[in-house]
Amino acid sequence: MRESAVSAPPGAGILHRAYLLVTVGACALVFLAAFESLAVTTVMPVVSRELGGAGLYALAFAGPLATGVIGMVGAGNWSDRRGPVGPLLASVAVFALGLLVAGTAGTMWAVVAGRLVQGLGGGAMTVALYVVVARVYPAVLHPRIFAAFSAAWVVPSLVGPFAAGLVAQLASWHWVFLGVVVLVLPALAMLLPALRGVRSGNANGNDSVDASEPAVTSVSWAPGRLAWAALAALAVLGLNLSSGLPAAGPLLAGAAVVIALLAVRPLVPRGTLTARRGLPSVILIRGLVAAGFFGAEVYLPYLLVERYAFSPTFAGLTLTGGALAWAAASGVQSRLGGRLGSPAAVRIGSVMVLLAITLALVTTALGWPPAVAIAGWVLAGGGMGLAYPRLSVMTLALSTPDTEGFNSSAMSISDSLGGALALAATGIVFTAFTTTAASFAGVFVLTAVIAAAAVAIAPRVAH
Repeated sequence: MRESAVSAPPGAGILHRAYLLVTVGACALVFLAAFESLAVTTVMPVVSRELGGAGLYALAFAGPLATGVIGMVGAGNWSDRRGPVGPLLASVAVFALGLLVAGTAGTMWAVVAGRLVQGLGGGAMTVALYVVVARVYPAVLHPRIFAAFSAAWVVPSLVGPFAAGLVAQLASWHWVFLGVVVLVLPALAMLLPALRGVRSGNANGNDSVDASEPAVTSVSWAPGRLAWAALAALAVLGLNLSSGLPAAGPLLAGAAVVIALLAVRPLVPRGTLTARRGLPSVILIRGLVAAGFFGAEVYLPYLLVERYAFSPTFAGLTLTGGALAWAAASGVQSRLGGRLGSPAAVRIGSVMVLLAITLALVTTALGWPPAVAIAGWVLAGGGMGLAYPRLSVMTLALSTPDTEGFNSSAMSISDSLGGALALAATGIVFTAFTTTAASFAGVFVLTAVIAAAAVAIAPRVAH
């Protein structure tokens, strides 16, 4: 097994002084990306109203998701060739540039342009951070650092929307973007000392090469992958926009799904779409779980407001409960370590997500009290907290030094495309029915089917 780039005594945790700066810096970057995602959702109606950009509202959200796929592929290829330092620095710079463009925008088109650049950097940053984890931490600490990443999403989910609304009200929505730029720089500064020792992990077995030196590697640049990523990004964009075209929407969505599946094949391990045992199934499960969970989560607060007369604030607390359960379950799985095998954690987590979506479906169909669906979503968050970190751990464990970037990219792409496909499909299903009850039921049936597929494939993650 390859040694980590940081020297630390056996049994040291992720907060040991040898890892402290990289742990805090990496978690801070995850925190800021999460905060920005939630904050922008809160202030975008204000931005759209002020700039007269209602027609570009959907594109402001779909665009970053699409360009993120390109960033993931580029960062993965670069990391496999030269190590994760260059990709991480570049991705943070591009992410910050996108924030600056959006934060200083005077038109909605400029905001969208900034969001596209921001998505490109954010996608690349996610992959680069995964490779940093592989190079810095020993395998035994991977469950703990990924649990810390999950926890870094909790505070933004609690305070992000409120803080963003307060900033927009007291100052300006511009500072929701610009304020994060100021915080990104110290987060990156904490990572730099540890990154100087990160090894390139090149294919010739010379792990002693410093990250600042050019690595001799057999991994070549892959412009073809970038082209496929661009095609997949266009398909994702088409899927997200198809719901706005009542007549041609279903046809466009079907074509986009086919294009996305064709484009994603070269971007993931061989056998992913056929659920081949081992790493391919790990990557596929990541996309299926994301599709089931996020496809249903978007409609749960909507259900509570429409069917049960909840205020938006109280309906949103449902998602907060799921986020807290996600973080708690992530912490539990990290403490259990080897006592809970990764394949078992993935199976249990997938079943929990399926049960939660089923409870939402039954609540909708039979008119059960809303507390059933709310409690169920806490269960869903717990399932994600068990499965997600272990899927990340298994991806790195089944990778070699010169495939860590590609495989981390594949996992992130599966995550992104899974969510995008589900959101597009649920949007079409929701508008296809004539009654509100049937629309919600249709959404939860579809996401339950997706979650059931994840449960069926979960045993195949064991190599």
